Amino acid sequence: MNTLQVEGVGLMAPGLVGWSHGRAVLSGARPYVAEAMPTAIAALLPANERRRTTATVKLALQVAQEAALQADIDPSTTPTVLASSGGDSEVLDKICAALTLPDRPVSPTHFHHSVHNTPAGYWSIATRCAAASLSLSAYDDSFAAGLMEAAALAWTDRTRVLLVAYDLPPPFPLSECREIVAPFAVALALSPAPTGRRLATLQLARNAERPASRLDDPQLEILRRGNPAARSLPLLRAIAHSIASRVTLSTGESGGLELEIEP
Repeated sequence: MNTLQVEGVGLMAPGLVGWSHGRAVLSGARPYVAEAMPTAIAALLPANERRRTTATVKLALQVAQEAALQADIDPSTTPTVLASSGGDSEVLDKICAALTLPDRPVSPTHFHHSVHNTPAGYWSIATRCAAASLSLSAYDDSFAAGLMEAAALAWTDRTRVLLVAYDLPPPFPLSECREIVAPFAVALALSPAPTGRRLATLQLARNAERPASRLDDPQLEILRRGNPAARSLPLLRAIAHSIASRVTLSTGESGGLELEIEP
């Protein structure tokens, strides 16, 4: 059976800032406290691009950079898969507001940032990456969809792949139609071949019989259910515990994605 090696993890969420701290919380070594998340910086970006870009882009790039550094991969040659349920809702809100005004003064910068693959574009600028990149959305199951796409790419091309999943709470009034409880971003550096840097080995299989895995901590479970990217938390918890385990991620009407995890 094909396997995936997890070589690096990037993580940003309230109370889970960076994989080192997040791992301690998810393994039970520290209690979870949903402290305010610091502003993402995206230090890889040149100063001009960093000033123009948005919180969504900075959050996605920060976790991508953390995972890439941890795995010691070359970001300029590594394919990427980026998954987000809604893209940059702050920019979409500004565009919608502009469309209600006389002459509809939509900012070209906002229009530029509204496309779903904007973070992928900024990642390629920051890293000079010309490798393949895919940006996708599958509503609440976006992380699982991204993981399946990353696995297919890694196995088909026998290459390392960087998976990035992210979502931020939309502003009012979009929040009345789509509630996301807190920002969350995660990145996994994945390899189809065993390496000395692996944090875990994953085996993927479809299983329509098993429900999605949940978390025992009530506050972490609220976060898991309240942000599509945070549906990754059961997998991250299993990696943090460094024990053999099984996790199921929802993939919508088609059933679940079952992950066998070996430390």
